[in-house]
Amino acid sequence: MDSANLTTLLEDETPEQQTQRPASAFASKPDRPPTQSSLQKYSPLDWSGYFDREDDINIPETDNVFHVYIAGTEGPVVICLHGGGYSGLSFALAASKIKEKARVVAMDLRGHGKSVTENDIDLSIETMCNDVLAVLKAMYGDSPPATVLVGHSMGGSVAVHVAAKRLLPNLAGLVVVDVVEGTAMASLIHMQKILSSRMQHFSSFEKAIEWSVKGGSLRNVDSARVSIPSTLKYDDAKKCYTYRACLVETEQYWRGWYEGLSDKYLSCPVPKLLLLAGTDRLDRALTIGQMQGKFQMVVVRHTGHAIQEDVPEEFSNLILNFISRNRIGPHGVEIPGLRRPSQSQP
Repeated sequence: MDSANLTTLLEDETPEQQTQRPASAFASKPDRPPTQSSLQKYSPLDWSGYFDREDDINIPETDNVFHVYIAGTEGPVVICLHGGGYSGLSFALAASKIKEKARVVAMDLRGHGKSVTENDIDLSIETMCNDVLAVLKAMYGDSPPATVLVGHSMGGSVAVHVAAKRLLPNLAGLVVVDVVEGTAMASLIHMQKILSSRMQHFSSFEKAIEWSVKGGSLRNVDSARVSIPSTLKYDDAKKCYTYRACLVETEQYWRGWYEGLSDKYLSCPVPKLLLLAGTDRLDRALTIGQMQGKFQMVVVRHTGHAIQEDVPEEFSNLILNFISRNRIGPHGVEIPGLRRPSQSQP
């Protein structure tokens, strides 16, 4: 199978990339201590430089508390759902531009980031969909603003399933980022190997950020500096940082994320945009649907799996142009100041 497809499911490097360098880039003590400039290059950046505020959303009659990052004050609400192993801060750099024309809510999904739930391992598609609906109801009641769901990888699957339920009032658009049923299903057999072979422990945030960039899972240093720390937790016993999300324990749910995803996506009765890092990810159902004009597709060149992190400015422009093209706004009108692309564009 094409190694590029392995990144479709989880947000990590391929086995080929892993064999090109030592299994643990920081397993041995370096000959020289890191320079101050190196530490600065990979030092964490605070979320507040990109979002306006953060909040904890308590779900009534449960012990579930979902953490959200919020930006912007006007326009439609862009709900951002991250991939497996990421966090809401995966959309930080993009949010800083989207918020100029729309509102952004980036949620830490169950078992990720700062969210705390009764069962962090239950990443079934049904549970995650209910989580998203519960958060939006808690934030906006029964009459939310015009809403665009944006989901990356695993979060893209959640976005599609939420949209397909047709339970979200005022849903006005759906954007899926680099996940396609065919390649995701084909990748499942490799996932445990990929998860187990990645570096598991980091002595500092800086080391984790450096590893993510040099390992190729993220290509934008500034985005990694914001997002990577939120994907880690401190292990008191081992005196180091390890992954917050226990993805290896969620295998029973993986198939449910992606099975039937293409048909669900095509059936969603709202404007749709599919962003891909490569055309090889398009499966037969989506190829036919794209030829029939059922959704807009853009292949974003020179990027890895995390398009929103690697090229945040281009990603933001694509989201805002999608909103403008489909006249998504508080009153269903074009948002002033947004360039409306010609209708001949794909």
